[in-house]
Amino acid sequence: MLKTNGARRGHSSSNGNGREDVMFHRSPSTAPFEHLPQLFCRFEHLGEPKKSLEGMQSCEISSESTDDPLSSSLHSQRQPRIVVIGAGLAGLAATKTLLENGLTDVTVLEASDRIGGRVQSVQHGRATLDLGATWIHGAHGNPVFHLAEDNGLLEHTTDGERSVGRISLYTKNGVAHYLTNSGRRIPKHLVEEFSDLYNEVYDLTQEFFQNGKPVGAESQNSVGVFTRDLVQKKIMMDPDDSEASKRLKLSMLQQYLKVESCESSSPSMDEVSLSEFGEWTEIPGAHYVIPGGFIKIVELLAQDIPEHVVRFNKPVRRIYWNQSAQQQEEIADAEDHNGDRRPGASYPVRVECEDCKSIPADHVIVTASLGVLKKSHEWLFSPSLPEDKVLSIQKLGISTTDKIFLEFAEPFWTPECNSIQFVWEDEAQLEKPVYPEDLWYRKICSFDVLYPPERYGHMLSGWICGEEALLMERCDDETVAETCTKLLRKFTGNQNIPKPRRILRSSWGSNPYIRGSYSFTRVGSSGGDVERLAMPLPYSKSTKAPPLQVLFAGEATHRKYYSTTHGALLSGQREANRLIELYQDLYNAETTKPNI
Repeated sequence: MLKTNGARRGHSSSNGNGREDVMFHRSPSTAPFEHLPQLFCRFEHLGEPKKSLEGMQSCEISSESTDDPLSSSLHSQRQPRIVVIGAGLAGLAATKTLLENGLTDVTVLEASDRIGGRVQSVQHGRATLDLGATWIHGAHGNPVFHLAEDNGLLEHTTDGERSVGRISLYTKNGVAHYLTNSGRRIPKHLVEEFSDLYNEVYDLTQEFFQNGKPVGAESQNSVGVFTRDLVQKKIMMDPDDSEASKRLKLSMLQQYLKVESCESSSPSMDEVSLSEFGEWTEIPGAHYVIPGGFIKIVELLAQDIPEHVVRFNKPVRRIYWNQSAQQQEEIADAEDHNGDRRPGASYPVRVECEDCKSIPADHVIVTASLGVLKKSHEWLFSPSLPEDKVLSIQKLGISTTDKIFLEFAEPFWTPECNSIQFVWEDEAQLEKPVYPEDLWYRKICSFDVLYPPERYGHMLSGWICGEEALLMERCDDETVAETCTKLLRKFTGNQNIPKPRRILRSSWGSNPYIRGSYSFTRVGSSGGDVERLAMPLPYSKSTKAPPLQVLFAGEATHRKYYSTTHGALLSGQREANRLIELYQDLYNAETTKPNI
């Protein structure tokens, strides 16, 4: 999977499962709404809207309701006001789509001082390093790939940076070095034997969802438990393997599961749902690195958004929704002073920021991460979210996957080495490795070699996830650099490896506006929870409830492409299109109404 930091960096060069293609989620087939300004003026003379309009999320509008935002906006000759929370891929994609289709009263509230969200490219010497999203996963129909290709972002992508299959290293050239904590390199034939076995079992994990295969109780519906048990049995039953080879393969199993945890951004693969694991859909084609940094995709989305639309350093304190006319009237005076409320306008939503300023709106698109929703949903929404949506937020999983970049003056690795994989021999017999806080570094599964050196210099990128990643984030740079140097010396057997001359690392878990890297389907959750998370509010079909007041976007809201940048982008377009279609249906209903 992409995930914000990496990809499903498996252990094979196969083409995966050949899952279905994805098409760019485009706006409705109608022309963009050049007519929208006229639409809002025309309604001044047309009387009340019809009591029922198609395409309004099954919500009917009552002509007797003073709470009807559509009636209010149209009769006051104004555009609907839309607030987008978050200037990451989902928020920018939503904003761009709205503006291109004539819905221009849009405000983006970004808690931090930059755009991009979980995309963060940093200039580090002569290289651009991505602390977050790095790879475009799949080409055929992937909107992120098409953005990159159409705008020349892949012109300097090397052949080695177009890796195919489940593996997404910085180069497909060369080989991975599997090293043990005793300083030995595991023979290539042994690595290949184990890799074939692991991938055979991995393919089985996909079948439970894809083929409706029942999950046995012994697996506890866990990818980790199922994989560990089956691989261990197959290893121990092999009559041709020596005991020493079996122990090495059992140790490699623990390392592979750590890599898989980093890919799934889960604390452990034991927490990932076996019955739902195969629903995540892989887009066919190679994985691509953008030499100039993934931020170039973000900049493309933002380039036509006027500067005044995005407000930085505006964390949101609370979202008031489903406000009655009386509630709106009570806050009207407070809103007038900052110029965000138009005289006589009626808004069912109010977004209150940490600086105590509020913005009234007809609609708000929330693109906050699942981690932020888990932490703050209880006080972020008033009234509270429906119980089923809260339950879905609680059931779905998100954890932290961090990168540790180390720059060296000269490479200590051989030219054919594309990664260094850490295999702890003393973990062979463990059911599930659990580490005390001072051993957090044991969760570092590998260091990839950044390629080509002409661009990056001599740089490694390490991977760590789960609670151990949070412990790493609490350490200072000196401690992390020293710890990683000791690890590299231990596993390579080379005590002369110098400390890196520079270190750079991510801290997605402790970032209060992110709180994790990307989502996964945790044991007990399902794709239905993803859909419930994405469902707009209010649910009610009440004749007085304005539709689409609070909408939800972000990678965690896309059922097939959760955890990916294309999933985030598509989710933003999806929610923008809900609003576009709402007002398009209203326009069509009125333009086809017979004159009386």
